[in-house]
Amino acid sequence: MEKTKLLEQLDRLHTTALGAVRIRKNLGLGEAVDPVDWCRGQIAAPETAVTRRGKNWYAEGAGFVITVNAKSLTLITAHRRK
Repeated sequence: MEKTKLLEQLDRLHTTALGAVRIRKNLGLGEAVDPVDWCRGQIAAPETAVTRRGKNWYAEGAGFVITVNAKSLTLITAHRRK
């Protein structure tokens, strides 16, 4: 149910210039990879779990966690999980 709410608004997902740099660095993505598109794809993947805690959405999949502000739909950060 939580995932459905986020998926309905996935086209509004965005980040700042510094957010894009931070996400690329944290995930080890190359310069050619659009971090917003990468995150959209991961969030939409069937195996990704989405929860909302307070003001943020957390999308957790195999090896990553993506944090999204629930109100503005801004990608805050993303990290690799060990």
